[in-house]
Amino acid sequence: MVVQHNLTAMNANRQLGITTGAQAKSSEKLSSGYRINRAGDDAAGLKISEKMRSQIRGLDKASDNAQDGISLIQTAEGALNEAHSILQRMNELAVQGANDTNQSIDRDAINQELEALTDELDRISQTTQFNKQNLLDGNFKDKKLQVGANANQNIEISIDSMNADALGLGKEQVKQGGTTPTAVKYQGMSYKYIAKDAASKNKAAAISQFKKSISEKVKCTGFIAQYDNTTGSIYYKATVDGKELKFKSAEGARKAYVSNQKALASKAVTEDFQKYVQTSATEATKGAGGEIRYGARVDDYKAANETITKVQDAINKVSTQRSALGALQNRLEHTVANLDNVSENTSSAESRIRDTDMAEEMVNYSKNNILAQAGQSMLAQANQSTQGVLSLLQ
Repeated sequence: MVVQHNLTAMNANRQLGITTGAQAKSSEKLSSGYRINRAGDDAAGLKISEKMRSQIRGLDKASDNAQDGISLIQTAEGALNEAHSILQRMNELAVQGANDTNQSIDRDAINQELEALTDELDRISQTTQFNKQNLLDGNFKDKKLQVGANANQNIEISIDSMNADALGLGKEQVKQGGTTPTAVKYQGMSYKYIAKDAASKNKAAAISQFKKSISEKVKCTGFIAQYDNTTGSIYYKATVDGKELKFKSAEGARKAYVSNQKALASKAVTEDFQKYVQTSATEATKGAGGEIRYGARVDDYKAANETITKVQDAINKVSTQRSALGALQNRLEHTVANLDNVSENTSSAESRIRDTDMAEEMVNYSKNNILAQAGQSMLAQANQSTQGVLSLLQ
């Protein structure tokens, strides 16, 4: 009999410790609902489970992305439905305007409505948005919808421009052309025409400049002394009104000639001004504004028939785009159904790895609870077993 080492009590205590640890783990699993609460519970299972969790959450968000894509398509398709309504009305107006029972005032009224409808097509294309992104102005191209939990699992979406220009009904600035006066020319002399000033003002300015030029150009040195063989005198000649006249001095000849030339210039420019005006062909610069011409017009039978053709082509373009969007929407609806199905089945697989089987774990908990009570009882008995030593010491 020994008292230093109570091996029976030690064994009972060790077994009780094991049972208590197992009981604590069972209690943790039962309270949390998870079979794996830490990596030590199942290292391989934890790794697989976390990978599955990543897939599940990615699939759920991809499903939301696809739903957002459906909402975007429905927004664009709703706007195109209104564009179809506008085009149908424009077709009706074009057919009405093609009838030659209409007077010009009737066709003007039809043109006014066609212009308003064209402007509305442009407004719809510029203002239809989803999450602050324009859908119908031609900039929504090569966009990607992430419809998978992994990289590069996407569906592309593009929407063509649906404004009046793209549909063949656009309006344009008409570049006007014409002739612009540039100068007034008379016998080698030139005056720069100021287009913004009145013709009378340009005429007076031109005559004044020509007179000044004549005065500056004609010098006394241009008149040479002439010798009269009959009288033996010196004279200077100048042509005045087509006649050659004699003058005593070069200055006198110059003055007479200059005065006559000024009178002739004034008379010629005054009486036949347009003859001396030089012009050049002009055209408005690009983007300078001016008259706006709409593509849909019913000014006459020919224009109305052209408009009918244009509007029918536009209807076909909108129909083609709506058809493409409808097909993509159907595809996305199948994508959502598939993503939800995969997410559900992956969640089921992850549950089998991660979740606690409550019935099985309750059996373990009950077993460990009974073993703990038995261990406590045996530990008490083992501690009492050494009490017999005291009888030997009496």
